[in-house]
Amino acid sequence: MKMKEGIGWKACYNDEKGVYGAEVMFQGSWDLYEITGAIYDRLAPNMAGGEAEKLIQTGRRLYSHVNDRYNPPYTIVLDDDYAVYCPWMVASNPVGKTWSEEMTDVAVELFESEKANREQRRKKREKRKTGSS
Repeated sequence: MKMKEGIGWKACYNDEKGVYGAEVMFQGSWDLYEITGAIYDRLAPNMAGGEAEKLIQTGRRLYSHVNDRYNPPYTIVLDDDYAVYCPWMVASNPVGKTWSEEMTDVAVELFESEKANREQRRKKREKRKTGSS
């Protein structure tokens, strides 16, 4: 596993699985992303947090935990395999409620920002309906 880290972000290449992942953190909240090798290569420890964040956010969002001062904390799991991309998250146990599968499916279908998750969520929803694993 190869890691890179800067202020407000972390990224890794999981050479065992052949995938890249990244985390963007801000005041108790964080988002996890699947990123490409090209994005990973552009990330550097001395990179400004905002610059790294914009780059990482071009990837596919996998997981989001929101703990701001405006609402109770909540989590959205867009892809159950987020720990393959971001293995350091295995031990994470965020406070608050996790959105239901149904609510997450609706959000992915409605929000253009989540269109990269539609195919994966549709397959997962079909498996739930048919009862296959």
